Amino acid sequence: MKQILSSSAASTRAPVLVCLLLTLVLLFLPTGFEDKEVFQESDIRPALVLSTDESSVVDTGLIRSGEQRCQLKILGGPFQGQTAEGKNILNGSLEQDKLFAAGDKALVRINYDGEQILNISMIDHYRMPWELLLAGMFVLLLLLFAGWAGLRAVLSFALTVLMIWKLLIPLYLKGWDPVWVGLAITLALTVLIIALVYGFDRRCAAAVSGSFLGILVTCVLGILFTNLFKLHGAVMAYSESLLYAGYQHLNLTQIFMASVFIGASGAIMDLSVDITSAVREVVEKRPDLTWWEAARSGMNVGRAAMGTMTTTLLFAYSGGYAALLMVFMAQGTPLSNIFNYKYVAAEIIHTVIGSFGLVTVAPFTALCAGLFLTKQPQR
Repeated sequence: MKQILSSSAASTRAPVLVCLLLTLVLLFLPTGFEDKEVFQESDIRPALVLSTDESSVVDTGLIRSGEQRCQLKILGGPFQGQTAEGKNILNGSLEQDKLFAAGDKALVRINYDGEQILNISMIDHYRMPWELLLAGMFVLLLLLFAGWAGLRAVLSFALTVLMIWKLLIPLYLKGWDPVWVGLAITLALTVLIIALVYGFDRRCAAAVSGSFLGILVTCVLGILFTNLFKLHGAVMAYSESLLYAGYQHLNLTQIFMASVFIGASGAIMDLSVDITSAVREVVEKRPDLTWWEAARSGMNVGRAAMGTMTTTLLFAYSGGYAALLMVFMAQGTPLSNIFNYKYVAAEIIHTVIGSFGLVTVAPFTALCAGLFLTKQPQR
């Protein structure tokens, strides 16, 4: 009995140690894009807005244009403590423009020559302290309510962010195949995140197998219907800017295809873990069950969960497009027109193809859990 408990504890600690080690490695791993020229002749720092001058701003109601001048006190870097004037250029876009008031903290770009400040441009409001506060509250909430499981959730969150920022994005920029890179990183994260829940045991094998089969279905359908819909990857926000920034070699359409299964992978993992846990509970109560009976129990759980899980992606993707839907309704746009717009078709692919992954992961995981978690009869 002690040997079994010791083996279980070791299988639970192993993924934590692996993830901690990988997180540390990724923290110090260079992306290869740290020394881009655009940042070499300027210093980006927070600054306190002491006063503002809107005399050059042209306000026509919804649209502001012109230039806002701000007296600033620089809060960091080689010019810390100095006061200087910063310029906030307004382009007449509510989406992109920002206005500052005395007492605000701004993120500014200081262009300089030696020890002399040449000019200061206002980038945006300085939000880092509030973002850190929000992240700290989230971590604290997880630790208070989930304890050790919450700590593992924080670790999986940090690992996912680092894998995306330090591996996925740089490899995309370097021209690696987006679909294969996305699949490899998604599989690695699936194994590590589910292992943090279960440890390296048969439950982990069942959940990972079911998850990745569902992700593969999403990948294949995403590639197929992106081609059938005649969509170009430039439909993704800001993606076209990459081409004009010297990255003409990028295949934006393949990046879009990869985003379909990457975006659905979190919900797919969630459902596979739910089904695996349910099958494990049934098998522990009824160890005499055959693998098929256990798999049927998992499928029943999957059917119940799919009713809400398929709408999860719909809410996730449509929530950010509420304003666009309001524009369509306000202008009386026919539904036949709406569904043929490429950015609407792109969201249909994300939502419906992602839901295909959720629907198929249920039977895949149930079958895998039935095979891995039941005791096979000895011959």
